[in-house]
Amino acid sequence: MIVLKATQDKVLAALQSVSGIVERRHTLPILANVLIRKTGGQLQLTTSDLEIQIRTTAELGGDEGNFTTTVGARKLIDILRTMPADQTVSLESSASKLVLKGGKSRFTLQSLPAEDFPLVQEAASFGPVFSVPQKTLKDLLSQVSFSMAVHDIRYYLNGILFVAEGKQLSLVATDGHRLAFASATLDVEVPRQEVILPRKTVLEMQRLLSDAGGEDQPVIEMQFASNQAKFSFGGMEFVTKLVEGKFPDYNRVIPKNHKNTVTLGRAPLLASLQRTAILTSEKFKGVRLNIEPGTLRIASNNAEQEEAQDELDIDYGGDAIEIGFNVTYLIEALANMSQDMVKLELADSNSSALLTIPENASFKYVVMPMRI
Repeated sequence: MIVLKATQDKVLAALQSVSGIVERRHTLPILANVLIRKTGGQLQLTTSDLEIQIRTTAELGGDEGNFTTTVGARKLIDILRTMPADQTVSLESSASKLVLKGGKSRFTLQSLPAEDFPLVQEAASFGPVFSVPQKTLKDLLSQVSFSMAVHDIRYYLNGILFVAEGKQLSLVATDGHRLAFASATLDVEVPRQEVILPRKTVLEMQRLLSDAGGEDQPVIEMQFASNQAKFSFGGMEFVTKLVEGKFPDYNRVIPKNHKNTVTLGRAPLLASLQRTAILTSEKFKGVRLNIEPGTLRIASNNAEQEEAQDELDIDYGGDAIEIGFNVTYLIEALANMSQDMVKLELADSNSSALLTIPENASFKYVVMPMRI
């Protein structure tokens, strides 16, 4: 049976959309495979790592009929990548193997039985479905994802908190040294739901979501259960386990009423920090900010006794403050924003600083000071 027959670019795009979660090394060999299910003229491709499952449906030609099998996802992709984009390729089943043909090339691949593929058991009851434009969610994720912890023993920090309530969707990430908050308005009212999406799911969503804007921009539908989240977008279905645990109360972390505020250009501040970061020591990455009326001085030094100093003119009439930060935390926040101006709010040299967008409450970034 000819399972599929289409141009290389179509087949490759469908396979790549589901293969991001496939690990190189597995305790279960079948998890390195993609599950191919043919029903009539429709082809379903499914991958899983036991925690996340991604499924896409595509029309990729071939014979009508029903057929299921699994085959190595990475091998299939690696072979397809070596072929021209407009070349017609076909996948045929033969005994317990699959034969991939394209031009004068022919590859015979070993398959494993479909019934051995461990599908993720979907939760019995999901909350109400709500949707946002894919671009909106992609932007929210990029505004907070850099603040996620990596391999933290406090496993609930290795992901992003999603809070849907009323007509607002808020995303929060923190690694204990900094916290990023971003929110967007929903079209419908939803009951309060709070879930933590794992880091791997977040990175995969960022890869798959479209950033097309405009009138007919594609949307993503979301549903949350007590231990699972389900996303549907662009012909794909994405089911993921949630991180269990209690996320810190982010409202208590975000400072209120800092008395010293300065509004300045995001690009000049970012460029200045990038320059001074060059002479920070590899281990500490510390920079000193001296803020006084009219001037912001940024300075750094390292173990070789090299020094960098940069100055920005600012409109400021508050207290003189000297405060230290890990420069990477400031650079990452500014690099993931697109606004022209940012607002920095400070209390003193020992309190955390708040970075926001002027006249806009949808983004807040808190960063702890560092002793230098």
